[in-house]
Amino acid sequence: MRLDNYTLGTYTPGAPLWKQLLWYFVGSPLVHSYLLPMSAFKVWIIRFFGAKIGQGVRIKPGVRVKFPWRLTVGDYVWIGEDAWLDNIAPITIESHVCLSQGVYLCTGNHNWVHPDFKLIPAPIHIQESSWIAAKSVIGPGVTVGWGAVLTLGGVTGRSLEPMTIYAGNPAQPVKKRSHGVMGSYGNS
Repeated sequence: MRLDNYTLGTYTPGAPLWKQLLWYFVGSPLVHSYLLPMSAFKVWIIRFFGAKIGQGVRIKPGVRVKFPWRLTVGDYVWIGEDAWLDNIAPITIESHVCLSQGVYLCTGNHNWVHPDFKLIPAPIHIQESSWIAAKSVIGPGVTVGWGAVLTLGGVTGRSLEPMTIYAGNPAQPVKKRSHGVMGSYGNS
């Protein structure tokens, strides 16, 4: 590969430079801060920068969001300490989702066979009532199906089926999740 020939091509960050700089120097440090543990304040800041966020969302200290204007979060979502939402493409997190500590959501990759290491952005969609356990990694273009679980340290670059528990690297289905634990939530 020839990194001296690398360009962003047609990709853009999706916001004017002044907004990117304001986020980088003011918004992002406040959201990431361990000195400001209040979720409501962090939600307000991320919304101010363009994210669509529902009610009852909990954002713990250490959370990083690359571009809040490319983030949609439903109601009653928990985002754990040190989670990183690396969203050069949109990330959608539906209601009642738990992202545990240290989760990494990566919406971009590079074409390793392209001589100029071409950027390949692709969105991530996490459907309702899913749980992404601590230190898990989700790659670009992945949809996590309704009620799916990616267990501790799981890594996936492919979509996960609804109501299925996945483990490992690469994540493999372990077993189906019982509908009884879901109560009356979700799509019936």
